[in-house]
Amino acid sequence: MKVVIVGCGRLGAELAYRLFLQGNEVSIIDSVSSAFQSLPPDFNGLMVEGDVLNRDILARAGIQDADAVALVTSSDVLNLCAGHVVTEIYHVPNVVARNYDPHYRQLFEIFCMQVVSSTSWGAQRVEEMIYHSEVRTVFSAGNGEIEIYEVHVPQCWEGRQLSELLAPEGCRPVALTRAGRASMPSMETMLEGGDVVLVSATSDAIENMRKRGCFEEGA
Repeated sequence: MKVVIVGCGRLGAELAYRLFLQGNEVSIIDSVSSAFQSLPPDFNGLMVEGDVLNRDILARAGIQDADAVALVTSSDVLNLCAGHVVTEIYHVPNVVARNYDPHYRQLFEIFCMQVVSSTSWGAQRVEEMIYHSEVRTVFSAGNGEIEIYEVHVPQCWEGRQLSELLAPEGCRPVALTRAGRASMPSMETMLEGGDVVLVSATSDAIENMRKRGCFEEGA
């Protein structure tokens, strides 16, 4: 796969190296030559210094053959503009942009770009870790609108149905692991203490489940 990365900060350098190690053809663009010092010495991708909005710079990076572009500079405006260019002019099929300021996020979505909001996503992860250890995120789709949660069933829920544990709206059971064996549960599945349930849910649904006191002794 041919991937062009725009921005060689900590995130860009790490992403470029990970993709390179997986055998992908990687080009990375940055306007400052010293930024490439963030790359490991064995990185063997193409490093291009210059303005990403310059056609010659994009051509040198191989944009015309790119399968994907990652826009991970520290500027929302630059990520947004460059993303629009590579989508509309070069028709790159997979464009992912980094978003810092949540106020800009809607603009990325208007231009139909995949967006990773480090501020929104990071705040949500920290909030979850502060609240409860019984429920943790194992997979996040989009910017956390839908996630897969790992729920550890407390002993006090022995003999109760899964439907009593999960919020009535916005929750779907994915898998249940009991004594090392996994199965696909239904909402009528009877729980045992120590079960581990994977749940697909919105953040609001998980928060409602917590507010109902599902993990309090005797709930």
